[in-house]
Amino acid sequence: MTTQNSPNAKHHLSNIVVYCGSNFGNDPSFYAAAVATGKAIAERGARLIYGGGNVGLMGVVADSVLEHDGEAIGIIPKFLKDKEVAHTKLTELVITDCMAERKLAMIHRGDAFIALPGGIGTYEELFEVLSLLQLKQHAHPIGVLNINGFFDPLLAMLKATTEAGFMPMANVSLLCVADDIDALLAQMQQFEFIDSQKWVKPAWMTDDKIVPSFIDKTD
Repeated sequence: MTTQNSPNAKHHLSNIVVYCGSNFGNDPSFYAAAVATGKAIAERGARLIYGGGNVGLMGVVADSVLEHDGEAIGIIPKFLKDKEVAHTKLTELVITDCMAERKLAMIHRGDAFIALPGGIGTYEELFEVLSLLQLKQHAHPIGVLNINGFFDPLLAMLKATTEAGFMPMANVSLLCVADDIDALLAQMQQFEFIDSQKWVKPAWMTDDKIVPSFIDKTD
């Protein structure tokens, strides 16, 4: 797999994985963003890959894609099929044995990933593809649709992580961020992977001193 794109390379964004909440959220802008996301995916001739539910923002995105004559593929584990009310009008519904299999199937089918507002599951999925990108296990763009600053705390946490020395600053730029779906997709089309050194050496650590003095180095 090639991880480095040429400066003028464009991603086609043919199979877009969307991670989002199984709830609607308290802000009606989240609902509107989900509708706009589905419409944008369909109008670009792309295919939606998502969690397969018919509830919350998940269902809204899928319905919007289908209403605009697009294709929507849902992937859902058996134990959530009834709980998340699996969508019955999708182009394709894939039933997996477990969550891990579901997430892997979504990643394998996708060539772009977008996170809308959601809960723990959305964060988990977003960080998984972000970690895989950092490790050069894929080279696909990852977008965050930051409606009304929903992801501001998460983005601040990533910045704080770099400032604390646990990842290079370049890793923050692995995420495309916008508050409008068309602007986000345009940004993702131009995404270029920036390689960086994963291991960050703290300023207090000298070349000849691998461990700090307060760690006992005796056997």
